[in-house]
Amino acid sequence: MGTMQAISLELDKIRCEELSRIQLADSTAALEEIRQSVFGKKSRLSNLMRGLGTLSGEERPQAGKAANEIKDVLTAALTERAEELRQGDINRAIQSEAIDVSLPGIRPPAGTHHPVSLILRAIEDIFVSMGFSIELGPEIEDDYHNFEALNFPFDHPARDMHDTFYLASDLLLRTHTSPVQIHTMKSHKPPLAVIAPGKCYRCDADVTHSPMFHQMEGFVVGPNIRFSDLKGTLETFLRQMFGPDIPCRFRPHFFPFTEPSAEVDIFFERRHPNGHMVREPLEVLGSGMIHPNVLRNCGIDPEKFSGFAFGMGVERLAMLKYGINAITHFYDNDVRFLRQFP
Repeated sequence: MGTMQAISLELDKIRCEELSRIQLADSTAALEEIRQSVFGKKSRLSNLMRGLGTLSGEERPQAGKAANEIKDVLTAALTERAEELRQGDINRAIQSEAIDVSLPGIRPPAGTHHPVSLILRAIEDIFVSMGFSIELGPEIEDDYHNFEALNFPFDHPARDMHDTFYLASDLLLRTHTSPVQIHTMKSHKPPLAVIAPGKCYRCDADVTHSPMFHQMEGFVVGPNIRFSDLKGTLETFLRQMFGPDIPCRFRPHFFPFTEPSAEVDIFFERRHPNGHMVREPLEVLGSGMIHPNVLRNCGIDPEKFSGFAFGMGVERLAMLKYGINAITHFYDNDVRFLRQFP
C-alpha cells in the first residue's frame, strides 16, 4: 500500500463500505459502534493514514487531503443518520404516548415591522426630539391646497394628467404631503415647527418610483427664520439618520413653493471598477425658504414671519439606509425580504 493509486482505491472502498454500514444501522448503539470502528486507533482508515509516510513528497499532501475528505463524508453521514434515528425515536414516542411533555413547544413566527414603517418612525423620532410636532392631512385634496396655494402656476407640468391622478370635479390624489403645510398654517398661528408624514400618489412607476409612495413634509415658520436654520436642521437630521460622519451638500434648485430652493445630497462610498473607493453623491430631499406667496395664501405676513420647508421620499431613504436596490421589494410581500427587518 505504498502508491497513490492503491491508497485511492482503498479510500473508495472504505467510503462505500462504511456508508453502507451507516445507512443500515438501526439504533444509536449500533451507530456508535460504527463510529468507533471508523475512527478508532485500529481502524482501517487510521492505519491507512499512518502509512501515508511511505508516499513521495508530491503524493503525500494529495493522499492526506483525500483521506480527510473521506473522514468529513463519513462524519456527515454519521451525524445525519443519528438525527434520523433520533427523529424515529421521537415519532415512536409520540405514537405511544398521549402527551410527551419533554418535547419543545412550537414557537409561532414573530411578526416584523415593515422597513418603510421603521424609517417613518426613525424620522419622526429625530424631528420630535428637535421640537417638531406631527400633523396629518387628507389624501384626497382639491387643486387649491395641492397646487394653487403652494404657488404652482396654472401651466406647471405637475398639473398634467400624466403626472397627477385626478378624480371627479376639482379633486385629486395628493401628489405630495405639502398640502398639510397649507392646512396647518391656515389653522394655527406661528411659531410653527411641523412634520407631516403620509402617502402620496403620482403616475410614475419603475425600480425607484411607485404610483403610491410615502413622503415626509416638514416646515418651520417664525420670526427671523433663516436659511442657516434650514441647513443646520437638515444636517442634524441626516447625521442622526446615516451617521455623524456622512458628508452633506446643498445644491441650488427650483421649487414653486420655496425661494431660494436647494436639493440636498449625501455621499456614499462605493468601490469603483478600477478598485479605488469613490464617494458618490445621492439626492435625498428637497428644501428651501417658504415663498412669500405661500405665506400670504395662508394669511401670514411675510414681512413679519419667514420659514423654511423640506420634503423627502421615505422609500428612498429606506433604500439608502438598508441597501435596497428596487422599490418593488417594499410591496412584493416576500416573507424572505421582510424577515430581514426584525
